[in-house]
Amino acid sequence: MSNIMIRALWLTLISGLSLQGCAQPKPERLGAPIEGYSHTSAAINRFSVNGNGGPNLAPYGYGGGQMCCAPMPVKWHSGLTVVVEWEKDPNPHDSANWPDPPFSDAWSKAAREQETHYTHHRAVVPVARYERLGVVNVHFLPCNQVAVTAGLMMPGTPNYPYKFPQKMEEPATCPTS
Repeated sequence: MSNIMIRALWLTLISGLSLQGCAQPKPERLGAPIEGYSHTSAAINRFSVNGNGGPNLAPYGYGGGQMCCAPMPVKWHSGLTVVVEWEKDPNPHDSANWPDPPFSDAWSKAAREQETHYTHHRAVVPVARYERLGVVNVHFLPCNQVAVTAGLMMPGTPNYPYKFPQKMEEPATCPTS
């Protein structure tokens, strides 16, 4: 082999090794979109996952599209939890009985009265096992229970970890924690 070929081979090898040093490491966490599902007759006025907001939810509904974003580990691990905080309106249909016209003094007074019945909750919730990070789905259940997934499967698909009916009734008494 000639000196020129050896030098070219060395330059190629050194260039390749130096480019490997420029490769970005794979992230350990990514921002995952947040979506919610209310399985109860209450409205979820607002909620958050690890401090990041999700959409408001109508009774027995899923809400308002996806919000951005909850930082989540790319790979699921045992013991993975998130903190879910939410405000609940247990009587969202009462506004149908508020005085007319909307935004009048009497209407505003009725709205302030309704707000006194809102409840605030916080739960540390385990995240169901996932193979690949996807959407953070938060399920609001009777008795202020919450379930969370963060994989690529969506509710209603065969491998989704939860099979909650969309409409669930509150029991007469809730179990105590």
